[in-house]
Amino acid sequence: MQIQSSFAQPVLSLEQQLGQKLMLDFRYFCEQGTNKQCRTPLTQLPDKLAHIIAKHNIGGVILFSENTQSIEQTITLNAQLQNAASKSSSKLPLFISIDQEGGRVARLPRDLATSFTGNMSIGATYKKHGTSFATKTATVIAKELSSLGINVNYAPTIDVNMNPDNPVINVRSFGEDPVLVAKLGAEQVAGFESNGVITSLKHYPGHGDTSVDSHTGLPMVSHEKEVIYAQDLAPFKYIIAKQNPGMIMTAHIQYPALDSTTFVSVDGKTMIKPATMSRKIVTDILRGELNYQGVVITDALDMAGISHFFTPTQAVINTFLAGVDIALMPIEIRTPDDLITLDELIKSLAAAVKSAQLDEQEIAKSAQRIISLKNKFRLNTHLDPISALINAKQTIGSAAHREIEAQLAVEAITLVKNNKNTLPLSLKTDQHIHIIMPDTRKCMAMQQAIEAISTQVLNYTCSSLQGFNPQQAHIDITTADIIIAGNATPNQSAVEIGGMDDLKDDANFALNNAQQPKALKSLLSFAKANNKNTVFISLRAPYDIAEFGNYAQAVLASYAYNIDVDKNDVVSGPAFTALAKVLLGQSPANGVLPVTIKQQKAH
Repeated sequence: MQIQSSFAQPVLSLEQQLGQKLMLDFRYFCEQGTNKQCRTPLTQLPDKLAHIIAKHNIGGVILFSENTQSIEQTITLNAQLQNAASKSSSKLPLFISIDQEGGRVARLPRDLATSFTGNMSIGATYKKHGTSFATKTATVIAKELSSLGINVNYAPTIDVNMNPDNPVINVRSFGEDPVLVAKLGAEQVAGFESNGVITSLKHYPGHGDTSVDSHTGLPMVSHEKEVIYAQDLAPFKYIIAKQNPGMIMTAHIQYPALDSTTFVSVDGKTMIKPATMSRKIVTDILRGELNYQGVVITDALDMAGISHFFTPTQAVINTFLAGVDIALMPIEIRTPDDLITLDELIKSLAAAVKSAQLDEQEIAKSAQRIISLKNKFRLNTHLDPISALINAKQTIGSAAHREIEAQLAVEAITLVKNNKNTLPLSLKTDQHIHIIMPDTRKCMAMQQAIEAISTQVLNYTCSSLQGFNPQQAHIDITTADIIIAGNATPNQSAVEIGGMDDLKDDANFALNNAQQPKALKSLLSFAKANNKNTVFISLRAPYDIAEFGNYAQAVLASYAYNIDVDKNDVVSGPAFTALAKVLLGQSPANGVLPVTIKQQKAH
């Protein structure tokens, strides 16, 4: 079946339709060497890649932080990408996409772009501010992305975080209440899309109650059907009805109560199909029951939740059979050899249609959905780098945007405990503050944030848990007047570091992470035994308050610890500035925990 493009271009052939259904990543590219060795960031478009975009009528690309190193470079790259698309036979513009959720997942340089403190901090402001910060953050991020020529954002994350041990969602979620998540997610969709950036709700049908990261394994959600509809699916249903997002991203998660159909993996094991490959979950429920008629995209197909069980071609065919429109990152493109693999993939997909393994009519309808979305948002292949640069420099990280970032950070700070009116701290000149943090940079950020607003001259020492020195820490705690201890759990997942590539060379990444909680507990116990005035700060998912909160007189939650500026020994980030304001009494702690902390003793 051939379809007419509404861009007044020639009818699309089968191969053109299939090209539109692929979203490629060019995170790294090397003219020589093997795929596994390549770690050269792609910052401008080589002729070979421009050629394959045009040759295969590729529908879209995803950018990573390696591709977005400066404003001017990013605009130039995006102009090159769209120019390549303009030379394709269909002349269809590219989706240029990115993960710029805000908070822990941000691909634009934090010192340039406004990154915010993330979704759970927005959830913490809901009681006082309603959906205000959801709208403001999405509007700011959309304006900044749009100024760079980026037209799709894989956000908002509307997973309902019901599992304290969730390794991949946690603070990327607005909270544990499906109603709150739905309302905040809907406002973010409106904020993004009214400012020209297509959203992709994720991760359908819900990644909120998993204890496995789908980057590293295949999680299963064992909820009963009633629970799935009431919790996991509820935000998707609400937002589809209210805002009809441009895209929805599927999750590589097994949901046996929704679909217990099995498949045989590449290593011969019989397994339950993940949602990404389930026709019942994608077509029957999402399109049929929830009435979503927009574009459905997979999560990255290089994630272990898929790549451990399928060849790349099998994975793409299975997602298309389920009714998915776009395969995200179906193969790694790192060297010219991989372009041959792409040729073979498209030939295999065309053969699957011609042999009726894939339905020709469904492929055509899917391509039409993609074209309709590009039309709706008036995407085009022309990006004028000079005018774009002028606009971007005025927009990205502007004073007005940074002010909203600072407001959210401070309004989210949550006071969980304050025995004996420990907070605000009553500081006197020459007092000794000992700071305990996961690493030295966070110590510096906390110290410099306090120094920036304190009128007192204070003495500071630091215990970095990464470079743990218990003897020195005990000396510093013994002589300290105040202890400020921060913890960040769980560890970052692949999506926060950057992507699956990073898990291949993470030998230096997780230094001491497994031992850090034990080390922190030993120092907090020592401080408590010495009757020290101690403040504990949960810097990430606040569930760790159950473990550490009882050692401190005061407990705060910030939901974020990102450092935006780290240059010439100046280290700062919005969460640390906000924490300093609350610690010193310059701002009240107005936040409310958007998740339940279990097994916390009364205080």
